[in-house]
Amino acid sequence: MKALVLAGGSGTRLRPITHTSAKQLVPVANKPILFYGLEQIREAGITDVGIIVGDTQDEIEAAVGDGSALGISATYLRQDAPRGLAHAVLTAADWLGDEDFVMFLGDNLIEGGIGHLVEAFERDRPDAQVLLKSVGDPTRFGVADLDGEGAVVGLVEKPADPPSDLALVGVYLFTSAILDAARRIEPSGRGELEITDAIQRLLDDGRRVHASTIDGWWLDTGKKDDLLEANRIVLGSVRRRVEGEVDERSELVGEVVVEPGARILGSTVRGPAVIGARTRIEDAFVGPFTSVAPDCVVERCEVEFSVLLERCVVRDVSRLEGSLLGRDARVVRTERRPAAHRLMLGDHSSVEIS
Repeated sequence: MKALVLAGGSGTRLRPITHTSAKQLVPVANKPILFYGLEQIREAGITDVGIIVGDTQDEIEAAVGDGSALGISATYLRQDAPRGLAHAVLTAADWLGDEDFVMFLGDNLIEGGIGHLVEAFERDRPDAQVLLKSVGDPTRFGVADLDGEGAVVGLVEKPADPPSDLALVGVYLFTSAILDAARRIEPSGRGELEITDAIQRLLDDGRRVHASTIDGWWLDTGKKDDLLEANRIVLGSVRRRVEGEVDERSELVGEVVVEPGARILGSTVRGPAVIGARTRIEDAFVGPFTSVAPDCVVERCEVEFSVLLERCVVRDVSRLEGSLLGRDARVVRTERRPAAHRLMLGDHSSVEIS
């Protein structure tokens, strides 16, 4: 079995972060989102991985390389534009050949891995197997319609009137039959070849489509609040590890990771939290569910339930929470007069000031 990982989206919901960074490489607990999926694929025994890439191909390739550091063999497949999940499958058709494959959306996180799904698929050999999760707002997702016995009878993409609350999680397993089905569908109203339409074509052809429902967490990290929630959940599993410097005036409370070269000076870090390599925390409080990437500076302020990317500077700010700061961002207090907020923000930025 092969794996097809989709990492070509533009990440419009995470702008301005994704103006300069692939959304699949935004870190959760200081590790790129994409790496969690690749690790779960490897743990399921699949090592031949095709990665669909787009305009951020160079960045994805630089991060993943040939895949050997993650225990996989990576092949990069360029999609000319984000034209839908079924179009991504067709983009990979020559590489997939006649083999079964798992398709994994590169900005999704699921609890428990996919090993049990792969085992069920290989045992029962349906033409497609979808993963479902009950959600509060199914209009945001592809949605499955099940009969009284739990069999899939229909699928619809982002319906105004959902037939159920069961959303399609970003993990699918297919035989090569999906390739023929994808070739026989038309673009949706969004102008995309929808994977839901291709799976519906399988159903219309009398093919078998199985469904599994997950009870654990599933996170689509496409928006800031979703990313912070993913960071909170993943940090809940970290274990204390201190490889940097912590001076005698500082206190680490609970599960805190201090990576090599980091310095905690006159500060309190209350876990779960991760402090990246070469970062300096001085006269500050870093609260639970915070990830601070490498080479940051946090001085004389409080930061909680936030994600700071590489080389951020936060200085003399009374309190920062529920925040996502991009690479090289600066949040500092100034004594300049007249007193005022002075901002330089990229497109799609959001600022809330108390």
